[in-house]
Amino acid sequence: MRSYLPFIAENLRFLAFGALAAFFSSFGQTFFIALFGGVWRADFGLSHGGYGAIYSAATLASGACLIWLGRKIDRVDLRRYTVLVCLGLTAACLFTAVVPSGWLLLPAFFALRLTGQGLMSHVSTVAMARYFNATRGKAISLASLGYPLGEALLPAIAVMLIAALGWRLSWGVFGGLLLVGLVPLMLWLLRGHGAREQARRDDAAAAAARRDDRSWSLRQVLRDPVFYPLILCMLAPPFIITGLFFHQVHLAETKGWSLQWLATCFVGFAGAQVAASLSAGALADRTGAVRMLPFYLPLLGLAALVLALFDHPGAAAAYLVLAGLTAGSSFILLGAVFAELYGTGHLGAIRSVVQACMVFATAGAPALFGWLLDAGIGFAAIATGCALYVAAAGVLLGLLQPPLRARAAEQTAAGASG
Repeated sequence: MRSYLPFIAENLRFLAFGALAAFFSSFGQTFFIALFGGVWRADFGLSHGGYGAIYSAATLASGACLIWLGRKIDRVDLRRYTVLVCLGLTAACLFTAVVPSGWLLLPAFFALRLTGQGLMSHVSTVAMARYFNATRGKAISLASLGYPLGEALLPAIAVMLIAALGWRLSWGVFGGLLLVGLVPLMLWLLRGHGAREQARRDDAAAAAARRDDRSWSLRQVLRDPVFYPLILCMLAPPFIITGLFFHQVHLAETKGWSLQWLATCFVGFAGAQVAASLSAGALADRTGAVRMLPFYLPLLGLAALVLALFDHPGAAAAYLVLAGLTAGSSFILLGAVFAELYGTGHLGAIRSVVQACMVFATAGAPALFGWLLDAGIGFAAIATGCALYVAAAGVLLGLLQPPLRARAAEQTAAGASG
């Protein structure tokens, strides 16, 4: 941690911007939305499969839009882009507070997923990856602390608000707070960004003049045969964790855990994310994120096995801690790997596709898990299947190392020549 302190002091405001963008993405993340699943299913008469299908359809639509909207960050000033995303998230929360029927959860989920999980996360990751180079891992790891902060604080707050005010007023409170404070706070944290952007443009122009800018275009990336198996493997954590988190109310009921206990265990998930994120960020700067890929998935497989084999309340804490360790590393790798492989010249467009793929994965999991539950297939079988997916993905990431290291070495050589 000592190596982080001078870096934090030098870049505090911009790092805080990245962390808060990650934190406020929580309102569109599955772990948060799923806390309202029980009351929504009860109020609107939805089955597990029907509720999951609505959520998945909305998430798929948001992912499709993200491919287009996410690449705009390459051409729109970060300050203006951030303001528009923040206003969109605020409107999404306020609309969710007033939805009158189950089917109108579809546009509510769409807006929350697009602006929260999609665009707020996109802003955080692209900003850190684009404006830091040698310290990219540290920057992403520090900004990513916003995710576990949200996971540690918001579930307990949401459960208390639902009990005290009901779900509609709870979403109204969230939207009202965002309406009053979010845009001014983010703009204050971005003060002085014009000079940072000009310095980046000057560096890019100098690289182009030397003809050593080897950044891949989005079209080139989509033609790279390595890109697709890599994405398939790296989607394992968001797919599995989203599916389990979305049905966490039913999971708690099945296991005999109280929802309050499960919400409390999210503190362990958040703490594990923090530890893994800081460690992975520093390691990525020393060794490269690509070299870390084969080693970050096994703990998620172990988390799935714990869930499959044990019902004791302590299993909830163990499963969430193990999943948190993988999730913390995943944030760093998803943020840094594609910059290492393909450069930063078109990072917004590339990351928009990556983020959209992640959204598509998180769209499929709730519906799939819901249909399996409706069919009488329990969490033990679902978790076992998740463990097998993780094992296969870990083996494939090991086999992909030679071509991935070759692409990363090309980008490193281009940077060294400048």
